[in-house]
Order: sequence, then C-alpha cells, then structure tokens
Amino acid sequence: MNRIEKDSLGEKQIPDGALYGIHSVRARENFPGNSPFPPEWYKSVGTTKLACYNTYRKFRTAAESKLGINLPFLKINDDILDALCAAAKEVSEGIHFNQFIIPAVQGGAGTSINMNINEIITNSSLLALGHKCGEYNIIDPLEDTNIYQSTNDVIPTALTIAVMKLLQTLEEKINLLRQKVEEFEKNNREKLRQGYTQMQEAVPSSFGLLFSAYNEALSRDWWRVSKCSERIKQVNLGGGAIGTGLSLPRFFIMEVVTELRNLTGLSLAHSENLSDATSNMDKWVEIHATLKAHAVNLEKMSSDLRLLASDIAGERTISIPDRQIGSSIMPGKINPVIPEFVISAAHKIYSNDVLISSLSGQGALELNAYIPVIGSALIESINLLISCNITLLNNLFSGLLINETVGYEAVIKSPSVTTALSPHIGYHKAAELARLMKDKKINIFEANKILKLIDETKLMSILEPGNLLKLGFSLDDL
Repeated sequence: MNRIEKDSLGEKQIPDGALYGIHSVRARENFPGNSPFPPEWYKSVGTTKLACYNTYRKFRTAAESKLGINLPFLKINDDILDALCAAAKEVSEGIHFNQFIIPAVQGGAGTSINMNINEIITNSSLLALGHKCGEYNIIDPLEDTNIYQSTNDVIPTALTIAVMKLLQTLEEKINLLRQKVEEFEKNNREKLRQGYTQMQEAVPSSFGLLFSAYNEALSRDWWRVSKCSERIKQVNLGGGAIGTGLSLPRFFIMEVVTELRNLTGLSLAHSENLSDATSNMDKWVEIHATLKAHAVNLEKMSSDLRLLASDIAGERTISIPDRQIGSSIMPGKINPVIPEFVISAAHKIYSNDVLISSLSGQGALELNAYIPVIGSALIESINLLISCNITLLNNLFSGLLINETVGYEAVIKSPSVTTALSPHIGYHKAAELARLMKDKKINIFEANKILKLIDETKLMSILEPGNLLKLGFSLDDL
C-alpha cells in the first residue's frame, strides 16, 4: 500500500510504512547513484536538530513569560516537541538510517540530506503520537521539524560535529601506533642495520634509528591532528540561509550553539562571521592537508617495511607477520597485504584531497553547493586513516620481527662501512679497502687482514655500534 504526498511540484506515491517522504523520493530519483552517505554525519544531524528543538523550547518559555501565551509563531506544543526531541535523539543514535535514501554524491548543497532527515523525524514522531506517516497537518516537516533551521547552517554544523568526533578517535589511534613504534625504537637502539640511500647501500644505521624516524613522524601527526578541532570548531548554526539569521529569533541564534556544545561535549563555538562560515569551505581544505600529511607518513613507513621484508631484499633483516594466503594458484605464497592496504588507502586520501580542494574552490557567492561531496570525502579519509592505524598496530607491528644477526652481517660486508675509517686512514685508503671488499665479497675485518691498513683492535672499536651511531667524531676519538 502507498500513501500520496504533495509538494509544490505535484504528487508522489510513498510506501505506507516509509519514514521518508516526497522530498526524499524526488532526490532519490534525481540522484540515482549508490555512493554511501556517512552514518556519522547522519547521526550528527540528529544531534544538531535536537539542539534546535531544545533551544526552541527555551525560546518559547522566555517569549511566553515576557509577552504572554498563545503566541501564533510559537505553535509547537509540548507533546509534539517531546516527540520531535525523541525522534532526533533516535537519529543521533543511528536509528532509522535504513530510511535515509540519499546518496553521498548529490546536488543541492545538502537540502536533500536535511529534508530526508526532517521526514524521518516527522514520521517517527507521528507514529509515536499514534498517527500515521504522512499526516503533515499534525506535524509538518518544514514548519515544525525544520523550525528555525536552514540546510545551510544545519548540515555544515553537523559535519563539524562528525569530524571532531572522528578526529578524537584518529588522534587516539595514532598515539597507540606511535607508542608501539617507540617500543621498537627503544628496544633496538644499537642493533646495527645497513642504511640505504636511493635504493643503494649507504653508511651504517640501526633499527633504533629506523623506528625513531617513524616515531618522530607519527609524533608530528599526533600533534597536528590534535590541533585540527581548534581549527574547525566555529560553526554557523543560527545563521540561516546565508549567515544573516533572517527570520530567526535572536534568542535562538545566540543560544543554539551553547545548547549544541552542552549536548556534544565538544568545544564548539559560534562563528564570529556567520556569512564566512556559510560560504567558505577552506577549513576543510586546511585540516585535510593534515590528514594527507599523515597518510604520506604511513605510506612511507609501510613502503619501507614492505621492501625490507620482501624476497627481493634477500636475507631479510625484518619479517612482517603472515596475515593471509596470498595466491589462489601459487601454494604457500604470502603477500604483504597490510602495507598494500595502507598504501592504497593513502592514495585514496590523496585523491580526496584534490576533490575537497577543487570543490571548495567551486563555492559561489554566499554558499558552496558541494558540501555533501566535500564532507563525505573528508569523513572517508578520516575513517581510512583510523583503519590504517588500527591494522598497522594489530596486524603488522604486533608480530614484526627483527633479525639482528643478518643486520650486523650486512653492515660489515658493505663497502660503505669504510666511511667510518676516513677520519683515521683517509679517504683513499678507505676506498682501497672498500674495493677489495667488493671484489672479493668479504667483510671489512677480512679485507683489513689482507691490506693491514688499520690496527685490528682499533678497527673493532671504531665499528662498535655506540661509535658508529654517535653524532660525528671528537678529537679524542682519533
């Protein structure tokens, strides 16, 4: 069975039990794709609307106290308001998401998002009060459910809430991964490994230094992400269509963000320039650049570990855990799926960065029509980074093994280790030693026994990990 709903464009048949209505159906027909809309954003719209209803109640109480009762513009009674609040809370908990039928890629600056949720809240409230879906003469999606709201202030404000919550999770996951990497740094400070530049052997390094570089990068990411919420906390709720607050009570404009802050526990602030907050999307470009930087660091680290643990590297100095069977035709093959996942996610984030930047620049005059796609790409990037940090911690670093013996043998067999002798025997003699090592494929101790260029005891001292890894040399070392 279907019900008939009407708008200024005509009529539509809506399934009887559907919480969505004519506005949602029109949008679904206009945007037939299936790009998933972020549930985090959906929930945050519910929280934002709950703040609006709570603020409306306070305004009604204040107005009635000052001007009397039965004011014509304060027509939402307590029963309906209670039902709207309850339905908005359900949306904030993710309930009825199956009734949200709008894809992420859409036109209209988010009006379809707002109206789909208005209809869900309206019809859920009608059912709670013993009425049927679609009886909009009792609760109207626009006059009642959308009271003192605009798509243009509700939807970006809800996006800010969703992003700030996700950033808290991302910050936590980055720090957990960073702590694990720091353990590897501390436990392997003087365990030697061969250093490489431009994919060629370079001077000696250590596993501790390798992980210290990753630890420092993750520390910067952790710090940068922790500052993102401060950069985006100003919202335009109460600004109405273009930030002027036209047709909204000043009481509502001044109080609604405080109510929202109390509901969420987030450090939200009322924008000092509501027109700017409505029309400009550069804050999303700014924080996504931080997300991109984190993706770059994760990709670099994952690429390094994949390379060091590869068969191409020969006898491995690092082994990563076997996570799943790697081939449907080659028995026993295991692939580095965790680094591959992280690298793939990083490049998805890079493409999102271009998308967010270019569509933010497409804003025209008082509004940006592309916030649904901007916001969806932003949330996708944060969720991808959360996933990357979780799987790197649980599925790569938990179980990563270091072969200290292979690392040390690679160092003393590499002709580049002779660089450590330059201050003692000069460049040319060190080069002579390096050539012999390369020609004979022998280590530095064996080569020195042949050429006798430096006392063996002195050589052993120079090649101690503590001496190889300390910053520069002093005159006492000579």
